[in-house]
Amino acid sequence: MFSKILIANRGEIAVRIIRACREMGIKTVAVYSEADSASLPRALADESICIGDSPASESYLNVDRIISAALALKAGAIHPGYGFLSENAEFASECRKNGIAFIGPDADTMMRLSDKSEIKKLAAEAGLPVIPGTGVLESVDEALSEAENIGYPVMLKARSGGGGRGIRPAYTPEELREAFPVAVKESEVSFGDGGVYLEKCIERARHIEVQILSDEFGNVIALGERDCSIQERHQKLLEESPSPGLDKSVRKELLRSTEEAVRRIGYTGAGTLEFLLDENGQYYFMEMNLRLQVEHGVTEILTGIDLVKWQIRIAAGIPISFTHDDVRLQGSAIECRINARSSGTVRRIHIPGGPFVRFDTYLEPGTDIPPYYDPLVGKLIVYTKTREESIRKMRAYLSELLIEGIDTNIVEELRIISDSRFVSGDYSTGFMEGR
Repeated sequence: MFSKILIANRGEIAVRIIRACREMGIKTVAVYSEADSASLPRALADESICIGDSPASESYLNVDRIISAALALKAGAIHPGYGFLSENAEFASECRKNGIAFIGPDADTMMRLSDKSEIKKLAAEAGLPVIPGTGVLESVDEALSEAENIGYPVMLKARSGGGGRGIRPAYTPEELREAFPVAVKESEVSFGDGGVYLEKCIERARHIEVQILSDEFGNVIALGERDCSIQERHQKLLEESPSPGLDKSVRKELLRSTEEAVRRIGYTGAGTLEFLLDENGQYYFMEMNLRLQVEHGVTEILTGIDLVKWQIRIAAGIPISFTHDDVRLQGSAIECRINARSSGTVRRIHIPGGPFVRFDTYLEPGTDIPPYYDPLVGKLIVYTKTREESIRKMRAYLSELLIEGIDTNIVEELRIISDSRFVSGDYSTGFMEGR
């Protein structure tokens, strides 16, 4: 087992990893930018080191500085969290070259699976149904030709990265012609890769993802699914598990086929396979995330399994010690993402407490919210025996959660959780657009 881990991230996920390491008896190193010099992760970690100026490109995305920090403070492993360098094959490779364990898939696996057009091909070969689509497109003319074959509407998607960037829908050839250069440019700016591809746009679909853990000994376990359909501009706002849109037979087949596909693909670590579910209950593979998801806490509170600890154990060569029979997939869990709508300083914060509720955050009175990074400031997660109870519980705790000094989306989350469409469970990815 590792004796010291450097956390190549910031905010609430850095705090989350520090807590897991502390429970495991592992020392931690927090890296921070100048904007985060007074941050909670820096205060909680055993050691900390500044890695650059406030922009992410000069700090949290700077491979050389992070590797140098790990070597200087003798960290045996690096946990990348999510976002930033978590799916960067070059970073994973540099870790290995310098004798540092990367807590995630190896560089070769990351290179093989991070190309979203390639992973769709591998998933199809492994038996998963995939959305009709293309490989990487060379020109707008090729995109127009392929769209005619697939049929409108279509979706332009970035080959690399995630978080909803580089995605553009098109309902007509004119819209596709306009969207193509925009998607390419956004992909280049966000991921350093302008590769985009097309896939069929399935309307009134649900966004379903399956959480898996897989070790080097061939153990693969699916830890249930999460419904991530409620999104705004392809950014998730609320997640729940189990999905109210899946019946038991479809869920059983989805989890079984996902496990088998992961075995055949040859993946090790924590990962998530994402699917679209159409109105007829048919699911289609979209992509695979080779890291911890923002919404991992939904699965943790539902199953009682600590995904961060298991990421660390798997990276250390420890086999998964539980079986399917040990996984609790009963009850209902819901997460609301709390985002900052403005920069500023947190003056006051009140976090609700009680049985089966957690608020993952890095906020405390005096925390500065800089304009340089993702706006996520916390995740409110609840669990009860039934979905109806979880909705009531979430309403109560959203009403109690207080963050003063910055604007947030707490009121918006309250509207979502109280909306009759959400309460009925009859919703899709068009929820925020009134569809």
